[in-house]
Amino acid sequence: MTRKWVLGLASAASVMVALDATVVTTALSRIRLDLGTSMEQLEWTVNAYSLSFAVLLMTGAVLGDRFGRRRMFTAGLVLFTAASAACALAPGTGWLIAARAVQGAGAAFVMPLAMALLSAAYPPPDRPKALGAFAGLTGLAVVGGPVLGGAVTQGLAWEWIFWLNLPIGAVIVPLVLRRVPESRGGGRSVDAVGLVLVTGAALGLVWGLVRSDAAGWGSPEVAGTLAAGAVLAVAFVAWERVARQPMVPLGLFRHRGFAAGNAAGLLLYAALYGCLFFSAQFFQTGRGDRPLGAGLHLLAWTASVTVVAPVAGRLVNRTGARPLAATGLALQAAGMGWLALAASPTVPYWELIAPMLVAGAGVSMAMPAVQTAVLNAVAPQQIGNASGVFNTGRQFGGVLGVAVLALAFTGAGSYADPGAFTDGFAAALGVGAALSLAGAVAALAVPGRRPGAAGAAGAAAAGPAGQMVPAAASPSSSEAVRPSAP
Repeated sequence: MTRKWVLGLASAASVMVALDATVVTTALSRIRLDLGTSMEQLEWTVNAYSLSFAVLLMTGAVLGDRFGRRRMFTAGLVLFTAASAACALAPGTGWLIAARAVQGAGAAFVMPLAMALLSAAYPPPDRPKALGAFAGLTGLAVVGGPVLGGAVTQGLAWEWIFWLNLPIGAVIVPLVLRRVPESRGGGRSVDAVGLVLVTGAALGLVWGLVRSDAAGWGSPEVAGTLAAGAVLAVAFVAWERVARQPMVPLGLFRHRGFAAGNAAGLLLYAALYGCLFFSAQFFQTGRGDRPLGAGLHLLAWTASVTVVAPVAGRLVNRTGARPLAATGLALQAAGMGWLALAASPTVPYWELIAPMLVAGAGVSMAMPAVQTAVLNAVAPQQIGNASGVFNTGRQFGGVLGVAVLALAFTGAGSYADPGAFTDGFAAALGVGAALSLAGAVAALAVPGRRPGAAGAAGAAAAGPAGQMVPAAASPSSSEAVRPSAP
């Protein structure tokens, strides 16, 4: 019975966090109108969550190993729930952005520790099934997020996408304290210097990209933040080479499959997150759909994950990761390019279904393939670190994708009218297609399948949303399971 409680509570917390990664997409147009936000502020509404999630993801796992997974998991839930209330109460955009950043910090503790608690509760023979159920529910939350966000925004108000987290958190937290046993890992120390450097580097680079349109590329603010970000990124790499317990073990990048898989994954999620950021807005601002209609229309893109990803996950050990990753990214590029050409304020929805299906099938094919490429490149005892690096890069990719595609949007369009928005939307999707093609090229560098090799991470199964499910992770090791965040 204890195991079932752990599975249920970990899954419920994961679903809540996963929903907030995508539920906001169909509320962005209403947030923009209600709070009078600029494109720059709208970007930060999404990126503040993803950025804090990314930089704290591995730290959350390490702190759980050291101070108690249940304790830190509960702290993350409390922080996430309180930040949700702050989002709902936001009187302006600045408050909302700050609260979203705190939400991301809470999520960075919840997601890795939910999976670590599951790994501790279930013995190795039963662990894959439990982790598969966990990944499946999380995947459905990612897919259903835009629909739920549209329904809540249209039926109530955008603030309610955040208010809904309060009763969930209020129920989960006391049950976790009563029903979930405490567990710990190997007690690794936090790479505090690395955390500060990578946070500063990411913030400087993203800040410069986001502010470049308003302030100008030659402005001291943009040039200074981009330069500072680049310097801090170099300093982070230098530090990680000498740190006793580095946040990112750089030696892993000597494996071609690991380096190529991470590069392909970063570009995959940059294109995907950036395009979804604008697509939900296109249906409302460009075509005049209501929020719920926008969420339902996006299902042609997102729902394919539940069908294609599990099939691709089973095929990857037969064909190898390279063909599925490269083909999937090429399909995503084709779908995004087709959608960019087809988009107009008067285009019938049925004309958009085929390009969205192609893009959705492509990302669903590529997700498990790039993850498998990363995990198959390392030894079994390195899977925890490899998964952590991949998922951190995945979140960073989403942040950079939104920032880069927003530059293309503002260069070609605006929110002035449906036609102007569609012009910017088409330009943004064109950049998304280019990023996907670059990812396909990176995927070609993944080594081919070795005869008789089922993969070092053959234990890694992909859930419906591409979540990594390492079956053989040891709950008592500091290499605890690192999940794939939404």
